[in-house]
Amino acid sequence: MPFGDNQAPRPERSYLNLFEPPPQLVERAVRACRLFNTTLDLIFYNVPALAIQLAERDAPMRAREEKPPSRIVQFDALSDPEGSLLLIDGNTAPYVHRYTDVELFLASPHAETRAVEIATITGVGSSAFGSAAMAWDISRALGKPVLAIVPGYGMADVMLQALGGWFGFGLYDYVHAKSLIQNTLANATPRTASIGRQLSASTPDAKTLHGAPVFRHGSGSSDVLHALLLHRETPFRLLVGHSKGALQIGNAIRSLPPERTQDLHVVTLGCPISSDVEGVRYYQYLGLFDALGQLNMWGHLPNKWPPTWHSTNPKLPPAMAAGTYTVDAFLPAPSRDSPST
Repeated sequence: MPFGDNQAPRPERSYLNLFEPPPQLVERAVRACRLFNTTLDLIFYNVPALAIQLAERDAPMRAREEKPPSRIVQFDALSDPEGSLLLIDGNTAPYVHRYTDVELFLASPHAETRAVEIATITGVGSSAFGSAAMAWDISRALGKPVLAIVPGYGMADVMLQALGGWFGFGLYDYVHAKSLIQNTLANATPRTASIGRQLSASTPDAKTLHGAPVFRHGSGSSDVLHALLLHRETPFRLLVGHSKGALQIGNAIRSLPPERTQDLHVVTLGCPISSDVEGVRYYQYLGLFDALGQLNMWGHLPNKWPPTWHSTNPKLPPAMAAGTYTVDAFLPAPSRDSPST
């Protein structure tokens, strides 16, 4: 596996940094916007249930006055702009493993990193809480570990969100707006452009401009997923994307060689995507009451129209049942109608 040094030499970017705002001020602004999105995670994902169930599983250790394992709540997950890989197993302690480097994850000697067959990506600006909550629901439903790709959050995301990114992510994906903004930031203010991009910068053969990572597949999450699909010895069997996460999956698999997408299953929730990648089976769900998803579908029709809205949080019905839908895709019934290919 050709892993390389993804950092640009220091002289290449030093003169540009003289004209940048202090990174501490920029990071505070990004963190504040990330915190707002974490609040939205409470609406779109079953975050309260995740926190309660992890606390219940840690209770015996606390009773013995033992230190419970590290949790995402201890990683400043509410506002941390950096992305990460969360290996979620709802049935096996310690339940959550966190990785912040794609190359190290790919080279990990631990069996669980090679055995995981399911990966998920959540929507616009989702924090570790929202990403972990959806992966937890799917892991509990399937009885299998799930790798949650936590989207990094940087100035390109802040700018898109200010332009209505929550409502126009289908349009912005179509015109590659995030890539264009990230490239512009990297060219003019590389330190600012690097905030929130450490995970995507750690992918094999990542591309940089003046030391700041630029996107090859539309977004940092797409770059990370593309690298995992391309370089893992054990291929994923199932990818699940909610909202904009579905578009990021579509971008990640589009340029893969056919042997890496053979027999791959893709589930989209609240945002159907083009189903034109060879060898992939698509299971696409769009709620009848999901105005946000329908606004961003761009002519791509789902396989099913359940009577739901955009949320996957069962406390806010009628919500999409992420776990149930992935069971249909991962363990399809013999009598099930054939999905689109």
